[in-house]
Amino acid sequence: MHFESTLLVASLLLLLSVLAWKIAGKLGIPALLLFLGLGMLAGSDGPGGIYFDDAQLAQAVGIVALVLILFAGGLETRWSAVRPALGGALLLSTLGVLLSALVVALFAVWLLHASPLEGLLLGALISATDAAAVFSVLAARNLRLSGQLLPLLELESGTNDPMAVFLTLGLIRLLSEPATSPLSILLLFGQQMGIGLVLGLVIGRLAIWLIARLHLDVEGLYRVLTIALALFTYAVTALLGGSGFLAVYLVGLLLGNSRVEGIERIGRFHDSLAWLMQIAMFLILGLLVFPSRLPAVALAGVLITLVSVFVARPLAVLLALLPLRRMPLREKLFVAWVGLRGAVPIVLATFPLLAGLPRAELLFDLVFFVVLASVLLQGTTVPLVARWLGVARPAPASASEAPAPEASPSASD
Repeated sequence: MHFESTLLVASLLLLLSVLAWKIAGKLGIPALLLFLGLGMLAGSDGPGGIYFDDAQLAQAVGIVALVLILFAGGLETRWSAVRPALGGALLLSTLGVLLSALVVALFAVWLLHASPLEGLLLGALISATDAAAVFSVLAARNLRLSGQLLPLLELESGTNDPMAVFLTLGLIRLLSEPATSPLSILLLFGQQMGIGLVLGLVIGRLAIWLIARLHLDVEGLYRVLTIALALFTYAVTALLGGSGFLAVYLVGLLLGNSRVEGIERIGRFHDSLAWLMQIAMFLILGLLVFPSRLPAVALAGVLITLVSVFVARPLAVLLALLPLRRMPLREKLFVAWVGLRGAVPIVLATFPLLAGLPRAELLFDLVFFVVLASVLLQGTTVPLVARWLGVARPAPASASEAPAPEASPSASD
């Protein structure tokens, strides 16, 4: 394909994605579903006929996109608002992710006749949630949530990716290198989280110091600088064996809550960039899947989705949030229902493909199907469930009151 033709196709897909967002808002469904659908239609099995089977390129684009989305999410997170929800969010993003993966693993071992490690890998791949999709639905329906639900969901979505990544990489190592000691995997967890936490805090402080003293004459260069800082943070943390996603989110969080001049304008720029990254990521992931292979996993995919939605996620949320005795049961049930899957599970599903695991293609197709089914089932019913559980508050009638939550991709998947 000539460069001009490639540019034309890319621009048309971006334009259609913007229109898809508008349509999704009218229908009250997460836009990511339509983004993925556009990619599938443009792919080799769709009318677009674009053949794309490069899992490594899709993974690279996905990682860069997630880095910039998480960084934007950190910039937008107001620490004073989310601090009361920190304990619950950390419990959900660690213990909750692990419990959800375990329940799905038990079912996958029985249904797919998989080994325990393969079942755990499938559970780990679909354990990360996407609260940004929930926010877009709530904004489209003009709903607000009671209590600490919004901060809790925002923090969970920003902090559960590292745990899902750790579980995925650790299980792939155990499957590909059977001699690996489980103890070494536990040490890897401490290493990744510890290094990610330390470097995130250190680089975040250095970034504040640098931006405050650099005094660039061209305002646009601050955008370039923050993009470079986000990518640098991920790269150096990953090279040193830490969780790059955790470090990037922390740097964004520190910058966004600093008194650096012009940080609001930088945040608005990164919000737009995060939308571009989200659209590009979903389009490429849609191109990577072959829809003709999905019917073969449809039955298993539906059953795994039902177990994940109605058993694994609720059980994980209720057990993880047991220490929060003052949190009403209806709010915990709502948190359980809004565990939508997004881009992170699909990006993570490329890791077994590149590692050459025997059933990697089956895992990828199952994960993709579960993401689609989860968005269709949960994403279209979030407002209804919010009202049914009594956690929805009507939007303010006057402009002087607080607005409904904005639809933003910056909370990650």
